[in-house]
Amino acid sequence: MGQKVNPISMRLQVNKDWRSKWFANKRDYRSYLTKDLTVRRLIETKLGSRAAINKVDIERSPNLVNVTVHTAKAGVVIGRGGQGAQELKAQIEKIYGVPTRLNIEEVKKPEMQAKLVAENIANQIERRIAFRRAMKATAGATMRSGAKGIRIQISGRLGGADMSRREKTIEGSVPLHTIRADVDYGYARAVYPGAGIIGIKVWIYKGETK
Repeated sequence: MGQKVNPISMRLQVNKDWRSKWFANKRDYRSYLTKDLTVRRLIETKLGSRAAINKVDIERSPNLVNVTVHTAKAGVVIGRGGQGAQELKAQIEKIYGVPTRLNIEEVKKPEMQAKLVAENIANQIERRIAFRRAMKATAGATMRSGAKGIRIQISGRLGGADMSRREKTIEGSVPLHTIRADVDYGYARAVYPGAGIIGIKVWIYKGETK
């Protein structure tokens, strides 16, 4: 069996970067990590899929925490008159206990972000759109946006079948073994009525880094 590895962690320092940037000694490491996970969970649950959040970057200095939310729908995060952003900032500050700066960056091409593509397919499956149709349409949109290749894998009780199975579609090329290849990876879950959870994994190849 080939061993599976997360394509993002495999490419750290080549063409990917850490999502959390800080240094901690043995005593503080556990608390720092727990707080980061709590903040990420808060943002995901508070805003959900309607905000189309791609990733959350966290950077710590001794007296300040920078939290950057990358989203395809900045207006949903900011809220009316900036109220949503203020509320979110207050909740994050309560978790960290130090002053926090909340930055919101808009994702220009959501079709090129693996996590957003996976969430889009999950939403379509939950709306009872045929999974093959959802995969084909999404893969086509990503290729038209300028991707070199895309691979989508869906597993679970597809179409409400009694036995779970796995289906995949590949367009273009997705060189997972090439370290310098810029491959984005994301996954999402869809709750299909009467068939439980369906998992969606997406790999998008954007080209090689020089």
